[in-house]
Amino acid sequence: MRMLVLGAGLQGCACAYDLLAHTDHDVVLADLNVGALPAFLQPYLGGRLRAVQVDAANEASIRGVMQGVAATMSAFPYYFNGDMARLAVEAGSHFCDLGGNTEIVWEQKKLADQASSRSVSVVPDCGLAPGMVNILSQFGIDRLDKVEAVRIKVGGLPQNPTPPLNYQIVYSIEGMLDYYTTLSWVLRDGKPLQVKALTEIEELDFPGAGTLEAFHTAGGLSTMADRYEGRIPRMEYKTLRYPGHAKIMEAVRDMGLLGMEPVQVKDSRTREVKEIIPRDFFISAVGPSLRKDYKESPDLVALRVEAEGTRDGKHAVVRFDLLDKYDAETGITAMMRTTGFSLAITGALQAAGRVKPGVWTPDEAMPAAEYIDELAKRGVVIYESVITPEGAK
Repeated sequence: MRMLVLGAGLQGCACAYDLLAHTDHDVVLADLNVGALPAFLQPYLGGRLRAVQVDAANEASIRGVMQGVAATMSAFPYYFNGDMARLAVEAGSHFCDLGGNTEIVWEQKKLADQASSRSVSVVPDCGLAPGMVNILSQFGIDRLDKVEAVRIKVGGLPQNPTPPLNYQIVYSIEGMLDYYTTLSWVLRDGKPLQVKALTEIEELDFPGAGTLEAFHTAGGLSTMADRYEGRIPRMEYKTLRYPGHAKIMEAVRDMGLLGMEPVQVKDSRTREVKEIIPRDFFISAVGPSLRKDYKESPDLVALRVEAEGTRDGKHAVVRFDLLDKYDAETGITAMMRTTGFSLAITGALQAAGRVKPGVWTPDEAMPAAEYIDELAKRGVVIYESVITPEGAK
């Protein structure tokens, strides 16, 4: 069986590696630039792995590489996801992607009838958040008789933080800034509403990571706020960082340094006036200091998902915890393991017929127990506990 991975960046390469290391599928890795693949993929080249050059903006190119594949996993930038899903369905291939934009997910939902008629499934938002956290949230909801609240907290962090931001880039600085500047959907009293990113900060002690802060950011709930409107009183997604990060970034944002509208800037040397995008300037000025060599500055991913309500007539909180760290043996980061591996597992389960035809978000259709077991085989271990008045178990 042949699998297609679109995108040869960090997450796409991690996805391809996972398929090669944990399934017997052949893999095609496709991108505009496939000439400098990481060391952990080199042993597979010329065997079960084939690297192919494609242009995401060229539909004929994409259609050609999709022919005859069982499942397509997209690690392309989110704005390609709508077209990639459509082309995969037309090619008769299962499809999943890393998502990150809920409006595109709603567009992909319109492919449901066509996907069903072709006996294929489409599962957007299949990374860490959205993705893993949504599957765990649904698993927790299913463990309770009545649900009062769902709380999601997750973050990718340096193991050895350095001031002032105590942060390093673990996926995309552009994506991070989008989350910091976009309103976040939550449920309050069962009704969807939007709250400002970087607000409602709370601290928590996370074993193995120390004291962290959690604050609102966009995207993590995906469509769950709509699914559970009027059914669950409270639902929210927050990002984890080391204490102090949110207030600094809130000030940076509120001063306009993350804005997308051009501003006029005078060159102090030539006196020439030019237009620049503030966010472009911020990325150019700050980005280099946030990009680290993972061998010297390894990362971690901390995750906590809680569903609170009643079970057997008693108050209960179903909690899932994960702490994953950089793998020095392979050079694969914790963010790649939790995001890229999640995408690969989703695609493999689709190809195995474990997801029904149609278009579904991960929380709607993914077999949670199997998904968690597959992660554990890769050393990505999720710990479940149930906290009741009698204590945790």
